[in-house]
Amino acid sequence: MIKPHGGKLVKRIANERLKNEAKEMEKIEISKDSAFDAENIGYGVYSPLEGFMCCDDFENVLNCYLSNGLTWTIPIVLDGYAKEGESYALRCGKKIVAVIDVEDVYRFDKKECAVKVFGTDDLNHPGVRKVFHMKDHLIGGKIWFIESVDNRFKEYDFKPEQTREIFKKFKWDHVIGFQTRNAPHLGHEYVQKTAITVVEAYERGRAGLFINPVIGKKKKGDFRDEVIIKSYEELISRYYRKDRVFLGILKTEMRYAGPREAVFHAIIRKNFGCTHFIVGRDHAGVGNYYKPYEAQEIFNEFPDLGIKPLFFNEFHYCRYCGIVSESVCSHKSIKFSGTYVRECIKKGRGCEFMRREVIDRILSYENPFVSDEFIGDEVEAEL
Repeated sequence: MIKPHGGKLVKRIANERLKNEAKEMEKIEISKDSAFDAENIGYGVYSPLEGFMCCDDFENVLNCYLSNGLTWTIPIVLDGYAKEGESYALRCGKKIVAVIDVEDVYRFDKKECAVKVFGTDDLNHPGVRKVFHMKDHLIGGKIWFIESVDNRFKEYDFKPEQTREIFKKFKWDHVIGFQTRNAPHLGHEYVQKTAITVVEAYERGRAGLFINPVIGKKKKGDFRDEVIIKSYEELISRYYRKDRVFLGILKTEMRYAGPREAVFHAIIRKNFGCTHFIVGRDHAGVGNYYKPYEAQEIFNEFPDLGIKPLFFNEFHYCRYCGIVSESVCSHKSIKFSGTYVRECIKKGRGCEFMRREVIDRILSYENPFVSDEFIGDEVEAEL
């Protein structure tokens, strides 16, 4: 079993005494996104992090490393204000999510943060817009997790401690992680099944697939959480071997940070127990902010990451040849495009490169897409 990032799986869960004490503590109101971050810290999804980043770690992460030299590409921070040396209950709505022991309160340069993490300070980028909407101070300190704010899909809510045991029971020598924020089409299915075949052919041993969709904030036009889950249920039940695939959710927001988020996603799957991670075209991208294969190229900078990236180029769908690379087919083919899928669904018709059962499931929803206005336009990155 691959070791967690940093060598040790973090677990910071509050005991009953602290849970009771938290009720009387001064409260800091946090967003659902920050509540998810606290949960991921508590259960080791973000190992080796033990809390929200203090200034030293934050400034180092802008250059892709924690202060101890370990690779880390996305700041995990909490904005607000508190007193150093004090403990606070972190509350989201009516729930006390965690307790934080405040070690550091510091100001940060929002423009520098945006440019370093997202490669732009353009406010049309959803991640950039969020940074500029944050408060002026960040709060750093270790946390103790208490309660989740979102218990949907409990049957798929597995923590790293659990997935590692599950993969052992499957007797998988290799575990291939697949990140998604979309309902599956034939291009996704092709990549997933090809990855299993390739890993087994070149590395020998038994390989399995961990499909790990994001459950959390997405931009307008992305698929809703329940649509993604139900679509994968249909696909897996009909077209996959049950002993070679496992479905589990990841509670977090999409940051649309392109290359940096691809590395971040790989680290998370390493903590879940994955040995390999699929990186497709424009992974975690949005609009035209990143080059098509920039999310693959960044892995050259981190050869000691510990989890092996699997790179796939863009595929097309040909009515005559099936799924092909553009370079090997002489026919007019269709690019696997989220925009095209949405257009088909909005017109209430099928899509050539989606399984009929998946399309039927999606069309059973009156509105399968996120309709709340998230930051940025409706342009969606393609596979």
